[in-house]
Amino acid sequence: MNFVVTYSPAYTVVPTYECFNRCSYCNFRVDIGQEIPFTLEDISQKLQKLSRETITEILVLSGEVHPLSTARVGWLSKIYETCKLSLSLGFLPHTNVGPLSWQEMKQLKQVNVSMGLMLEQLNPKFMETVHQHAPSKKPKLRLQQLEWAGKLKIPFTTGLLLGIGETRSDVKESLQAIAAIHRKWGHIQEVILQPHSVGSQQESSIPSFDPSRLPEVIAQAKKILPDDVGIQIPPNLVPDPNFLLECLAAGATDLGGISPIDEVNPDYPHPTAQSLTEILQPAGWTLKPRLPVYPQYYSWLPIALQQAIIAKKKS
Repeated sequence: MNFVVTYSPAYTVVPTYECFNRCSYCNFRVDIGQEIPFTLEDISQKLQKLSRETITEILVLSGEVHPLSTARVGWLSKIYETCKLSLSLGFLPHTNVGPLSWQEMKQLKQVNVSMGLMLEQLNPKFMETVHQHAPSKKPKLRLQQLEWAGKLKIPFTTGLLLGIGETRSDVKESLQAIAAIHRKWGHIQEVILQPHSVGSQQESSIPSFDPSRLPEVIAQAKKILPDDVGIQIPPNLVPDPNFLLECLAAGATDLGGISPIDEVNPDYPHPTAQSLTEILQPAGWTLKPRLPVYPQYYSWLPIALQQAIIAKKKS
């Protein structure tokens, strides 16, 4: 029997690494004022060098700007223009830049085929530990984003961060909350199960998530989540070939965006589609590229984005 696991051929664009949050495990952020800002011209030059034949998704990933900051409008404008530029060059944008206002989400819906935000964990106890200095990680704020995305009919990706001190009960509660919101709105494309992996830039001494537990969490997610929600695992954080196959057997359906650099986990390079195929094919798995929006959501998108999808599928 032949089994299929999907992935998105992607490239990540980061308008800024500066972030007002300070999560103790982060390997992505830099302090505000410590970066020479990227211009749209810088971003344009990067995008124009990319191959439309091998890359489908432009993942727009950014450090967060405080909602009351005077820099917020310019930051959002740069994200919007980056998405517009990506579309003009034949790519499909997916934005994940932290919590947004209703109006900001509505604006970015016009230039994104899908969007995302990690729930991470629902239990508020993490606001006293790893998220003590990260006000935008408040669970109620993140749940509100999932609700708003549903109301706005935005195809959405969310996920859990594993290995930050959560219990099995915490994981169950977080998955149940995501499942309930999806049953209400039907907009969650996939849930990422992201194992914390120690990086060279993190401030705390939190160890990596015990990888032997991942198949159990995948199986738990498969039981709780509706059947039409994909379960995504990052293959660069599951480097052992046999263990990757074990995770797929447990119920993982997708390997996410595969790009040259994992900006969130820069110490862990992504494998290539070819190297993954060499692992998967002998075990009866087919690695299939996909768009950053699942087919059942095409009709939700503005006409211009539907046309961009049609053009991409023809290319």
